[in-house]
Formats: sequence, structure tokens, C-alpha cells
Amino acid sequence: MLKGKSALVTGSTSGIGLAVASALAARGVNVMLNGFGDPVQIEALRVKLAKDHGVRVEYHGADMSRPEEIAAMMGAAAAAFGAVDILVNNAGIQFVSPVEEFPPEKWEAIIAINLVALFHTIRHAVPGMKQRKWGRIINIASAHALVASPFKSAYVAAKHGVAGLTKTIALETATSGITCNAICPGYVLTPLVQKQIPDTAKARGISEEAVVRDVLLAAQPTKQFVTVEQVAALALFLAGDEAAAITGTLQAIDGGWTAQ
Repeated sequence: MLKGKSALVTGSTSGIGLAVASALAARGVNVMLNGFGDPVQIEALRVKLAKDHGVRVEYHGADMSRPEEIAAMMGAAAAAFGAVDILVNNAGIQFVSPVEEFPPEKWEAIIAINLVALFHTIRHAVPGMKQRKWGRIINIASAHALVASPFKSAYVAAKHGVAGLTKTIALETATSGITCNAICPGYVLTPLVQKQIPDTAKARGISEEAVVRDVLLAAQPTKQFVTVEQVAALALFLAGDEAAAITGTLQAIDGGWTAQ
């Protein structure tokens, strides 16, 4: 079903993105990785994924805040694979601060990477998908695309923007064999979440242990972190033909957070 297709997964050198890229590769999908990290480690990861799953795996280090680098990455993926059939927009950054203290440069960076970058990857991917009459666009949003939390003004604004962008692209491509959906995870213990724990502790005046117990897991009735494997499994389903009628949706996978 997916074997032989090609995917580009942004922010895929760790965390959710790596889990999604690995799940796709395991189904026979050629994958282009993207993200920051140690070049030697990234190359080892690329080689291992290709060897383990017998697929072609490439890497592009585009900075997702730079439209010209995004364009170069999309072009490189199309040149390498002949097409980008599955686009997974996962790259993201976070910063936690009261709004009156929020550094403007942090606001700009979060909006650029978490929202504007998606516009650029999608606009480059859609023409080829339309031509082939098949495509899957999966935006890794957040429970914060559905609800807000204090001290995350830029992140919440960006993720709410992703929700609107997802719905709009779904409507524009509805008769083209393309689906566009957003996955909205609750708290997943990724490097992004781990990095925000000290900032949240400072902003709220509590310990880091209290942040995990009373802020992060308090939001999720299951009292458990969502796993990267669970998010990847949902992405894999949305990429398949069984999900052809699912488009324009915001798929919560949040331990019951948004049910409250």
C-alpha cells in the first residue's frame, strides 16, 4: 500500500519526527530526514534506517525558519525520490514565558518554524501531489491547537494557526486525492518538552518535579505521557488508503486532555 512511496518528515532526527520516519520506513517508504544535530550521529541514523528497512533514506539540514532553505529541501526530495507523496510537518520549537516578558525574537522564531514553515512545505508539495492525484499531508500540531495554556502565547498561537491551515488545505485539495490532517498530541516526553520544564518551573515558581506532576501530567487524565510510538502509529494510519476519507481533521491523542 505504502511501499515505494516517498516521504519528507521535518524535525525527524529525534522525538516524534524520528518515530514517524522510522514507522514509514518500516512500511517500505523512502524517507528524507530533516533536523539539527551532530552530523556523525545523523549520518549513522540515516544509514541504519536504510539498512534496517531496505529503503532509501536521505537527509537535508534545511533551517525551517528560512523559506529559501525549505525550497531547496523540497526540491532535493523531489529530485532524489521523483516525488514527495507524504509530507509530515513536525519541526517545532518552544519557549515559555509570561507575555509581558516574552522576547519578540522568540515569538518570531516560534511562529516561523511552527507555522510559517508549514505553508512553505505544503505549497511546494501540493502541485506534484495534484499531478499524481495522491498525497498525504500530516501536520504534527499539539493539544495546544485545541486549548491554551499560560505562558505559551507564541506556541499556542502558532498551533491554532496550524489547525486553520490544515482545514483550509483539506478543502482546497478535497477532490485531488490529497488529504490534510493534523495530529494533536498531548504531552510527549520528547527533547522539546524536556527543555521547557525548567522554563515552566521558573515561570510558575515551582520545582521541575512539580511541573511534571502538577502541570504536564495534570493536564492528562490518564496521568501518563503519550509515547512517540503512539503518535507514529496514528500518522501511519492517516498516510494509508484506509484514511482516504479523513481530511481536515484535528486528531487528538492526548490522554483525555481535551475531553475535559
